[in-house]
Amino acid sequence: MSDQISAVNSAARDDGWFGHPRQLARLFTTEMWERFGYYGMRAILALYLANHFLFRDDVVNGLYGAFTSLVYLTPLFGGLLADRYLGSKRSVKFGAILMAIGYFGLCWGGEASKPFLEFDNNKYYAKVEKAADGDGTTRKVEIDGQTYFIEGQSNGDVHLKLTDNESAAPRILTKGSFRFDGERNPFWVHIMLLSLSAVIVGNGFFKPNISTMVGSLYAVGDARRDGGFTIFYMGINLGSMLSQFLCPLFAELFGWWTGFLLAALGMLVAWALFQFDNGKLKGYGEPPENASQSQTMSIFIGAIIAVPLMWFLMYNTMMTAEAAAAAAKEGGGVLNYLSSLPILGKSLFVVFLAAVIGIPIWAIFAGTREEAQKMLVAVVLVVFSVVFWTLFEQAGSSLTLFAERNTDRSIISGVYEMPAGQVQIFNPLFIVMFAPVFSLLWVVLARKGLEPSTPVKFAIGLLLVGVGFLVLVYGAGFADDKYRVGLLWLVAAYLIHSIGELCLSPVGLSMITKLSIARVVGLMMGVWFLSSAMAQYVGGIVAQFASVETVAGESTNPELALKTYVGVFEMIGYWGIGAGVLLLALSWGLQKMMHGVK
Repeated sequence: MSDQISAVNSAARDDGWFGHPRQLARLFTTEMWERFGYYGMRAILALYLANHFLFRDDVVNGLYGAFTSLVYLTPLFGGLLADRYLGSKRSVKFGAILMAIGYFGLCWGGEASKPFLEFDNNKYYAKVEKAADGDGTTRKVEIDGQTYFIEGQSNGDVHLKLTDNESAAPRILTKGSFRFDGERNPFWVHIMLLSLSAVIVGNGFFKPNISTMVGSLYAVGDARRDGGFTIFYMGINLGSMLSQFLCPLFAELFGWWTGFLLAALGMLVAWALFQFDNGKLKGYGEPPENASQSQTMSIFIGAIIAVPLMWFLMYNTMMTAEAAAAAAKEGGGVLNYLSSLPILGKSLFVVFLAAVIGIPIWAIFAGTREEAQKMLVAVVLVVFSVVFWTLFEQAGSSLTLFAERNTDRSIISGVYEMPAGQVQIFNPLFIVMFAPVFSLLWVVLARKGLEPSTPVKFAIGLLLVGVGFLVLVYGAGFADDKYRVGLLWLVAAYLIHSIGELCLSPVGLSMITKLSIARVVGLMMGVWFLSSAMAQYVGGIVAQFASVETVAGESTNPELALKTYVGVFEMIGYWGIGAGVLLLALSWGLQKMMHGVK
C-alpha cells in the first residue's frame, strides 16, 4: 500500500505528458488497443453470424444481444475481485490474455455453413451466385434433380421458378410453410461460442480496472483528473475508429479470420504494454497487502470455470432465440413472452425489476425524505437510460444488417464500396468531432444559467435517438430500384444518434454518484451497469423484430426486407420520441426532487 501512495504522490508532481502523469500515456495506449480489438470484433460479429454460420436473423440478433449484455455485466465482478484480491494491474493483464484467446478462437470458424430450404419435411440445398459485375445476386435451389430460382415475394411467400423454363408456372410456397436455414458444423459453432465466452470473462477483468488505474494517477482534489479521463476516453474512440475501418475491410478482402486476427493482435499489443512496462506502472494497481497467492490462483481458476458458464448462457440463448422472437411477435402476453425467454433473459428481467422497484422502497424506510427522493430520481433516469441504449445499440445488429442488405454503400462515385461493418465508424468519428464542442457548450450555458438539467439532457438524448431513426425512415422513401437507401441517410442517423449520446452518456455515471445515498453508491453503480446489460439484451430483442428471410445471408426479397426494417425503425423512432417527451414532462418535478444536485 505504501508503494501505491508513493506512486500517487510522485504522479501528482509529474506533468511530463501534456501536463499529466507520464503513466497516462501507457494507459491511454493500452485502452486504445484493447478497444481496437473489441470494436473491430463487434463491427463484424453480426455479419459473421449471419453470413458465415448462416444463422437466421432471430438467432443472430438474440446471440448478439446476449453477448453484449454479458460484456456489460461481468465488469461488476471483475472490479470487485480486483479491489479485494488481485489488484487492477494483474486483472488487466489476465483479462487481456483471455480476450486475446477469444479473438484468436474466432479466427477458426471452419468451412462456411451450407444454406438450405426446408418444406414438406424435406431439406434441399441452396446456393447464392453473385453477378460477374458484383451487382446483384441470384438464389437457386436443387429439387429432385431440377434447379429453381428462389424469388421471395413482398407478402412473404416464395416462388420457385425453373431455371431452364422460366415461362412455366412457379411453385408457390406460402409464408410459414417453409424455412431457410444453414447446415452448420456443431464443433465450430461451439468454438465460436467458447471464444465469445472468453471475451466476456476477459472483458470483466480488463474494462473496469484500467479505468480505476487512471483514477489512481491523481491525488484527491487534483484538478487534472477530469482532463485525464477525457484524454483516456479519446483513446477509446481512436481505437474504435481505427478498428472499425480495418477489421471489416480485411474481413471483406481476405476472409472473416483476418478481421478477427487484427482484433486479436490489437489485444496482444494491449497486453504487452502492461506485461513489459519496464517498471513504469510500478506502484499502480498493485494487489492489497493481505492478498495471498492461493487466493489469486483460486480466482484465475474460477474465471476459467466461468467461461463454460458463459458458453451455457450463450448456447441456451441460441437454442431458444427463435421461440422467444416468435412469442414476442405473436403478442401472447407478457407472462407468455417471459416464459419463452432464455435463462439469461429471465434472470436479467427479474433482477432489474427487483432493483428498480425495491431500491426506492428501501430508500423510503432507510433514508431521509430528501435522500429517498434523490434515489427515486436516480432509478427513474436509469430506466430511461435503458430505453436510450436499447435503441442506440441497434448499431451493431439491425442497423448493420440493414447496411448490408438495403443500403447503397458506394462512395467516391462508385470507386469504393464500404463493407457493411465499416459504417459503424461514423459514431466514434462524430464523438471525436463534437465532444469538445459539447463540453464547451455546457460550460457557456452554465455561465449564463441556461445549462439544461440532467433529466432534460436525458430527454434530449432520447428525442434525438428517436429522430435519428425517423430520418432513416424518411430517407427510405428515396430508395433506388434495388430497394437500397443512400449511405448519407444512414450517416445522418448516426450523426443524430451521436449527438444524443453526447447529451446523455457523459452525465450518467456522475448522476448516480451524486444522487445515491452514500452507503449504497456501490450498489447503485452496479444497478447502472445492470441497466446497460439490460439495454443490450433488450436491444437484441428489438432487433429480432427486424428479422427477414435470407438465403446464405442474402435477403430473399429486398423490397420486403426494406419494408420490414423501415417498419421497425419507425416504431422505435416513435418510442424514442415518446420516451423523450414523457421525461421532458417529468423533468421539472424530477429536478425539484434532486434538491440542488446538478
